[in-house]
Amino acid sequence: MKKTLLAEFTAREGAEEEVARLIGDYALKVREEEGNVVFDVYTKATAPRAFWIFEVYTDEAAFQTHLKAPYGAPFNELLVPLIEEDASVLTFLDRLA
Repeated sequence: MKKTLLAEFTAREGAEEEVARLIGDYALKVREEEGNVVFDVYTKATAPRAFWIFEVYTDEAAFQTHLKAPYGAPFNELLVPLIEEDASVLTFLDRLA
């Protein structure tokens, strides 16, 4: 079964461009992962500091491999000081039949 989630965070005032650059670079790496199906980055039209990332992995094992990728921790270390939350807020999703 595919692993699907929504990751959300809000860039601090003035950090929007740096966050967009970081997540753009990160997205390129994640999309190359064997088990990644979708890694789409959005901003909310009415609140451009709000970032939403829709992620789909082939299964739980692929998601766990993603979490262990060597570029994940450095990305998060750079991201956390630039966002309002303590970390990305993850919402796991189940697809309706």
